Amino acid sequence: STPTHDQPSDSPAVFGLTFDDLDIDQCEQRMLTDRRTPAQGVGLFVTPNIQHIALARTDPDFAAALREAQIVVADGFPVYRFARYRGVALPGRVTGREVVERMFADPAALAGHRGYFLLDSDDTARLIRDWLGRIAPDFVCETYVPPFGFDRDPARCAAIVDSIAAFAPTLFFLCVGAPKSELFVHQHRATLPPCWALCVGQSFRLLLGTTRPPPAALVSLNLEWLWRIILEPRRMIARYGPSGVGFLRAALADIRRDR
Repeated sequence: STPTHDQPSDSPAVFGLTFDDLDIDQCEQRMLTDRRTPAQGVGLFVTPNIQHIALARTDPDFAAALREAQIVVADGFPVYRFARYRGVALPGRVTGREVVERMFADPAALAGHRGYFLLDSDDTARLIRDWLGRIAPDFVCETYVPPFGFDRDPARCAAIVDSIAAFAPTLFFLCVGAPKSELFVHQHRATLPPCWALCVGQSFRLLLGTTRPPPAALVSLNLEWLWRIILEPRRMIARYGPSGVGFLRAALADIRRDR
């Protein structure tokens, strides 16, 4: 059967997605207290921003991954504002970084959990292991850094799934970016163990300080995107340009669909 949200919603679909009216604390509590069962399988947590929406316009598999996730919350400010405009009663933006911060703010809340981290670099893996050793020494974890292009190698993906299944995590953190993270879970739902899979990008790098977080003033003005452009102008402009155009096209198509 097709995976669906665990809790039915009366909210209208936006961009083909049903957003959950959860705030940061509710997301954190859901994933820490509602353990996934074998019957439920893996539960996917996604935080769409304009890049996600733009990519989903042209990638049917990625669109299906977002549509069939168990928790969908609006990360990007344009996505959040447009969803509100379209009649979705969201309590606020929810970023992956904020959810991760809440999860690890109280190590006692992680009792009984096991974490598997799919990461972008050996440096990030080392920093996470050292950090967890200090703040949550009883939290059992495993880190894995896949080689570049792993997502296009079925044999490598199968080996990663086997490693995850052998570890049997309750929390699976994917930090290899979109659309790789979401597609990996979507394409391997049948063989991944029951756990919460959180696609949280650079959240841990921000949390550990390896990526400089934006100043509070920019955050309050929803200008985190401007800070990322300042830090990595060439890469971010190349990303945000097409993403912005794709998002606007998706928004217009969403409005026309009702008309």
